[in-house]
Amino acid sequence: MDYERLLNPTLVATQPSGIRRFFDMAAELEDVIALTIGEPDFSTPWHIRQAGIQTLEKGKTWYSPNAGFAALRQSIANYLSRRFSLNYDPAHEVVVTVGGSEAIDLTFRAVVGPGDEVLVPSPSFVCYSPLAQLAGGKAVPLVTRAEDDFRLTAEALKAAITPKTKLLVLPFPNNPTGAVMRKEHLEEIAAVLRGTDILVLSDEIYGELTYGAEEHVSIASLPDMWERTILVSGFSKAYAMTGWRLGYCCGPQPIIQQILKLHQYGIMSAPTTAQYAAIEALDNGDEDVAAMRAEYDSRRRLIVDGFRKLGMPCFEPEGAFYCFPSVAITGLTSEEFCRRLLQEKHVAVVPGTAFGDCGEGFIRVSYCYSVKHIREALKRIGEFLEDYQ
Repeated sequence: MDYERLLNPTLVATQPSGIRRFFDMAAELEDVIALTIGEPDFSTPWHIRQAGIQTLEKGKTWYSPNAGFAALRQSIANYLSRRFSLNYDPAHEVVVTVGGSEAIDLTFRAVVGPGDEVLVPSPSFVCYSPLAQLAGGKAVPLVTRAEDDFRLTAEALKAAITPKTKLLVLPFPNNPTGAVMRKEHLEEIAAVLRGTDILVLSDEIYGELTYGAEEHVSIASLPDMWERTILVSGFSKAYAMTGWRLGYCCGPQPIIQQILKLHQYGIMSAPTTAQYAAIEALDNGDEDVAAMRAEYDSRRRLIVDGFRKLGMPCFEPEGAFYCFPSVAITGLTSEEFCRRLLQEKHVAVVPGTAFGDCGEGFIRVSYCYSVKHIREALKRIGEFLEDYQ
């Protein structure tokens, strides 16, 4: 069989995730401190687990409606209204998905066609550009810079827009940099988009993990932005529910109808047990989120201060649970730094280039791990730096 001829050439040309590559390399070694993936080290809070367990014990193991249980969609709508002043009709403007990742994929496939351009701030999470390309579009990177706090500027957006621009991805709080877009920054972006037909995919999976006095703001809450925004989020990060695989997307009914159609044919429905657990999370999980956020904030200060004491400049992350320190003092590329650190000191981090070419010179380090692991990782990195200075 000539598989090269038979397989989808766009898929074949797509590179595997650079995050998983280093995660897999670390798994082959012993005594590794892995700060690679965004996997909270908290267990899902007990009352949320219990809600799922009880549905299993009662035999509630049937399919849900394609869009998700009505009770969950209502809880999602209530939560978004209560927390972020967003109003969605749970019957027609909310779809429950298998993780936020499916919601992102569905959005691309619903709105992006051949030749359409998708603007993707970079560095950013690894999935956006490949999924845009697999939908037939062209991903256009918008380079963000440390001197701009890794935020997307209105000037950069305006310069990138062409007649082919269909969609802007807004991945904030950002993975890998930890950058956030405050309300005043989003208003500048909104001013550029008004009067255009450009849609926004607002990935707000880390919205609850925003630090400081100012809370997360969704661009969909700004004037004239709701009707052009597809909001994507989920339960993995804020509620420590990664393995439950549950997310959602919300937006105007004409778009959500098409997203639902794709979901019907490709997935049918999200896991039943996870949906019941998610209702409990949204309705009664605010204190859990606050407690985990406070712990992440403490770890954030520990790791950022730690890198700075080692002489590695580190941008101040204001959201998510990643930091993005510079490795320039070593003279190594991001890839070389990560490979040698893993081989010589058994510490696994991710090269910044996994998130776009402009990530060269940086590494992504996740701090959703224990303080013990973070301290040990910093100690080993300090020893590693002594060998390259």
